[in-house]
Amino acid sequence: MTDIAAPPAAAPIVFGTDGWRARVAEDYTFENVRRCADGVARYVLDRGAQENGVVVAYDRRFASEHFAMAASEVLLAHDIPVAFAAQAVPTQMSSYEVVQRGAAAGIVITASHNPWTDNGFKVKAPSGAAAGPDILAVIERQIERNAGTSVERRPFADAEDAGLVERFDPFPGYERFVRRTVDLDALRSADVDLLVEPMYGAGAGWLPRLLSGGRIRVTEIHEERNPFFGGINPEPIRPHVDQALAILAGGGYDLGLLLDGDADRAGAADERGTFIHQLEVTGLLMYYLAEHRGWRDPVVISVNNTSMGGRLGERFGIAVHETPVGFKFIGPKMIETGAMMGAEESGGFGFGMHLPERDGIYADLLLLDLFLREKAAGRWPVSRALEHFHEIAGPSWYRRIDVHVDPAAYPETKRRLLVHLQRTVRAELAGQRVARIDPLTTGDGYKFFVADGSWLLVRASGTEPLVRVYTEATSESLREALLETGERLVRAS
Repeated sequence: MTDIAAPPAAAPIVFGTDGWRARVAEDYTFENVRRCADGVARYVLDRGAQENGVVVAYDRRFASEHFAMAASEVLLAHDIPVAFAAQAVPTQMSSYEVVQRGAAAGIVITASHNPWTDNGFKVKAPSGAAAGPDILAVIERQIERNAGTSVERRPFADAEDAGLVERFDPFPGYERFVRRTVDLDALRSADVDLLVEPMYGAGAGWLPRLLSGGRIRVTEIHEERNPFFGGINPEPIRPHVDQALAILAGGGYDLGLLLDGDADRAGAADERGTFIHQLEVTGLLMYYLAEHRGWRDPVVISVNNTSMGGRLGERFGIAVHETPVGFKFIGPKMIETGAMMGAEESGGFGFGMHLPERDGIYADLLLLDLFLREKAAGRWPVSRALEHFHEIAGPSWYRRIDVHVDPAAYPETKRRLLVHLQRTVRAELAGQRVARIDPLTTGDGYKFFVADGSWLLVRASGTEPLVRVYTEATSESLREALLETGERLVRAS
């Protein structure tokens, strides 16, 4: 008699700092995407918001449009109308459409900056912000309940024929929305040469189109769809942006603007090809809103973001609030405090006058506006404007490394790491006196401050099997010493 193996248990689906992500065809399957969509559907039905519908969007990753359609079919089975993106769009366009339509929620099929082998599932709240812990808890409970069951679905074409599906193009409305707070015509008239790097992602074409028709000269690279992302992770940091930096270093451009794979993260580089790291961008955007726009509303930053935020807050009289890592914490805090800006270390920036969610395209437009205003003030080229900024905000020598862990061993490695950090680091770190130790409120790491204000943060990721080691120091040498110490602590656990 032949033994028949029992079917494997349904894979656990847990939403991390920004959605659920997994490897395509392993855990990221059509079945599991349907289970996630069922969780969203139940959340919408429980709120009695069925008639408001759900916005469904997707990026340029492998089969994203097909996974988005599968998710839509589950919503449609519950007679929840779907606004479906007509093509791959930046993640924040889902947030924009949710707000404009008064939708009950948004779903985006994207793994953001993850390796090309992955895809993901993000959820947007009715406010347009990333779904917070309260919403995600409801969705995760439903996903747990539907494990091993068949999720109901309605054929997409049938529902579209019945008028339950509307395909949308967000660009015209988004351009009008941006014009409320950004003078696009002034940006278009600038006599500058701009290099744009969308990293093969869903943000390709957006900045050139928004800035077209004027004097500014925009060159975009890697604008084609490539689900392999040229072999890199589509994250706007080094080494993934090194090709763009090399082009800038070759001359002929005044500024480089960067986007990640789903365009909700922003980055920049100066005319010499020098990368402007994410913490600097946080400070620059805060400086722009305070110095050039005259705003004094609060700012929300994640625990792994820059100490320049506090220094700029003191200078301009701006309240700065700190949250755990992830826009599922930053977005709600922005709404609670009426913040003008929210910023996370990974290059995600949201704005109170715009959307309480990350928007790399909008952030890049503000960076362009900042440097053009600095130019008008005589601080040009961009490298000179950066020098002036650091004269005000202080030094920021920042770097992050990711220590990858065997996925199967990750839960145990994480447990041992937290115990090891608590027992090992006490009075000294990289030859510096430890002034303060802050356990992260999410229970996944620690932040260590030394006497001169430099810091080291060790945190276990909530979305990937890796441990992140961050530092911001007052000098390059101290940065490297702290980083080396942090990596050694992780590998010893």
